[in-house]
Amino acid sequence: MKWKKIGDILIVDSKFSEDNIDSLKSIAAKHQVKSIIKVDKIEGQKREPAVSLIYGNETETIHKENGCLFNLDLSKVMWAKGNNNERLRIAKLVKDGETVVDMFAGIGYFSIPIGVHSQAKEIISIEINPNSYHFLKNNIELNKINEKAKYERMIPVLGDCAIEAPKYSADRVLMGYVKTTHHFLKPAMECIKDGGIIHYHETVPDKLIETRPYERLKEVAWDCGEREVEVLNIQNIKRYAPGVEHIVLDARIF
Repeated sequence: MKWKKIGDILIVDSKFSEDNIDSLKSIAAKHQVKSIIKVDKIEGQKREPAVSLIYGNETETIHKENGCLFNLDLSKVMWAKGNNNERLRIAKLVKDGETVVDMFAGIGYFSIPIGVHSQAKEIISIEINPNSYHFLKNNIELNKINEKAKYERMIPVLGDCAIEAPKYSADRVLMGYVKTTHHFLKPAMECIKDGGIIHYHETVPDKLIETRPYERLKEVAWDCGEREVEVLNIQNIKRYAPGVEHIVLDARIF
């Protein structure tokens, strides 16, 4: 059985078979969880899960990762457990005094670690899904990010990042979405300062990793005021499908 534990809820893969209530009780006791669910699929730009609750009656939990707390309801919002190292990597790259715009904030997957582990001056966290936005606000409070700073250091924004991101001027832009991320490069370019860094996520065939993400950034950068792109790093996150890798391209924009 393939599984992952988020807070005190166990997520099993779609092939899991429900034998009987006693075996489910035994599995729940073994993993010390209150519920067991299956995530059937993640749908649309709002990344909404379709789940089956197969044991217990609760889907809301608090998950701890990298010294951060995340309140979420797994029947309403997604959790990408395989990206935990990347979330911490980005938080450690953020320099003191930076303004960061997180274009696909979700419940704060990247924003919360930045708020906890960095000295960023301002973190603008944009999310289009009202459910995710609700938990994003909860997580800002849960981790006491604004309370410790004594000002609104992390600003949650409910809306479409294509519209909202260009309203800000950022030292660093996070694009932590992989389905059609390249469609959002123009607003990212309109948001990033001269010399700022974009962290661009994409799912790429293995043979195109070194070329396609860079070419997409280069084309949009040139169209947005003849700007230039310096590749700083290409980070492999995980295998997305056979022959396809989820990568992050770190690029400085001039």
